[in-house]
Amino acid sequence: MVENDGARSGRAAIIATADAFEPLQTLIVARSGNVLIEEGFDGHLPSQPTNIKSASKSILSAMVGIAIDKGLIEGVDQPIADFLSDSFPENPDPRLNEITIGHLLSMQAGLQRTSGGNYGRWIANPNWVSAALAQPFVAEPGTGMLYSTGSSHLLSAILTRVGGRDTMALANEWLSMDGAFRIADWERDPQGIPLGGNQMAVSPKALFAFGELYRNGGEFDGETVVPAAWITQSWTARTNSVFSGERYGYNWFIRNMDGYDCFYAWGYGGQMLYILPELDMTVVITSDTDQPSGRSGYKDDLHAFVEDEIIPFVLDQDTSGDAVRNR
Repeated sequence: MVENDGARSGRAAIIATADAFEPLQTLIVARSGNVLIEEGFDGHLPSQPTNIKSASKSILSAMVGIAIDKGLIEGVDQPIADFLSDSFPENPDPRLNEITIGHLLSMQAGLQRTSGGNYGRWIANPNWVSAALAQPFVAEPGTGMLYSTGSSHLLSAILTRVGGRDTMALANEWLSMDGAFRIADWERDPQGIPLGGNQMAVSPKALFAFGELYRNGGEFDGETVVPAAWITQSWTARTNSVFSGERYGYNWFIRNMDGYDCFYAWGYGGQMLYILPELDMTVVITSDTDQPSGRSGYKDDLHAFVEDEIIPFVLDQDTSGDAVRNR
């Protein structure tokens, strides 16, 4: 891409802002598949696998959509009891039979959260699936949002059962895109099931490839990888976060940025994948995994960075680097 002076100065300004964020480690910005910025900071590389934390939940969502398309799961309304009843506790609460695949995806299972302050106690159990299903109900299935990695882990257990292989192996086959996407490592529970919704290592470039797949309606090289209808379903608001008020679909957060719909994956510490379909724009940000990003305000800082600086920069680019004004 040939850059004019304005593009070069705009790019330099974006990189300088990114570099000023102490936790930020890599940044990728693209429009229409054309990479405008690909930078690593403090020795980190966009090609180097990193723990994307809960941003992996959006990848898990794609896996569920593919499994439905393959006929391995009937659909989002199928009860999880069809797959996991043998892991239900003794004398189970009858509401366990009401929880559906869709409830797990939208964090509306009604079970007590296994995230936040409950996370350590949950993974200390010898069986994470049974422990997640044994949580008490604090809401009715299908009502308020209760963000819980345990719900995502149940999806990983279901995918492992219906796919005949563990979720990591399935993902590396189903989402490979000729090697553009690959999970390098993924923590497993004591039974060997990859931890649905956390502790997944992929490179920022692989996360970018996944984002581009969604931006392109689920197609890669002319072939359907994720059904376009599933992307639409996933990006349809089902509930709202009690922490931020933001809309939530099937393991995707939804917000407005500068008048445009933005669908994003978020992992602890500031592992971010932003997709703005109206702008043909994809942004990947990875950060220090040991520092919080929600209560620290860092996530809000990243939102502002994308909205106030990256979007205006992208709007001034076309695929040849010439200035363009479309607003």
